[in-house]
Amino acid sequence: MFWVLLLLLAWAVAGLACLRLCLAAVRAAAVAPPAVDRAHPLTLYEAAFLAGGPRRVADLTLVSMARQRRLLLAHTGWATVVDPCGRDEMERSVIGAIGPGGQSRIAPVRSGAAAADAVRALADRLVRAGLAVPDDARGVAAGVQRVRVAALAVGALGAAALALPLPADQPRPLIALWFTLPLALTLGCLAITRMEAHPYSRWASPAGQRLIGSLVRQADGSADDRTYLTSVAVRGVHAIGEPDLRAAFAHRERYVEERWERRA
Repeated sequence: MFWVLLLLLAWAVAGLACLRLCLAAVRAAAVAPPAVDRAHPLTLYEAAFLAGGPRRVADLTLVSMARQRRLLLAHTGWATVVDPCGRDEMERSVIGAIGPGGQSRIAPVRSGAAAADAVRALADRLVRAGLAVPDDARGVAAGVQRVRVAALAVGALGAAALALPLPADQPRPLIALWFTLPLALTLGCLAITRMEAHPYSRWASPAGQRLIGSLVRQADGSADDRTYLTSVAVRGVHAIGEPDLRAAFAHRERYVEERWERRA
């Protein structure tokens, strides 16, 4: 009867994930959508926030300063200040995150700049313009992801239960049918959410997503420096073309993974 324990675990995983998604949807529905400012022109920082959130803004600022030779991003994952005078609040936040020594690893600089007051003020402006999702409504995208993971977990638990040696009086098709119930719950929850709340986004509202889509089309049709930064804003560091600069951000990811491994 070990499969019964796996079934209970499947129900617990599916039920908890669906419950959290429903609660997030209720909270999102309770938030009155702000009026959309259709004449609002997007800056690169705003585009980066709508596409990837605060950390994308920090990445864009680092790449922009590095291309202007005012910040050195080494392939070893270190950032060194060349010009200590930031030209805007975002750049000053990056320089402040690096610290008075003028040198730091990229990963903590990214985290510090993403949490700066300048990024929070940027987010508030976009929410007021109706282009960004308010804080209380950002749980739907995360909830959908949790339900997707729960659906995969239910399938894996069902496969594990069917792989167990079972008595002759417990037919495998019946056990498989029991596991289809929590699976149907997760898939049904995803289907309803897709009809009611699609497209999902943690950062951009539907109006903001349309603006991001137009920027993507512009980035595909030109190759100047602003368009390069636009690609980084909407696609992330994967759009970086320079091998050394791309290696610096790849080293950043390895540094974050190593810190997580040490904590574990």
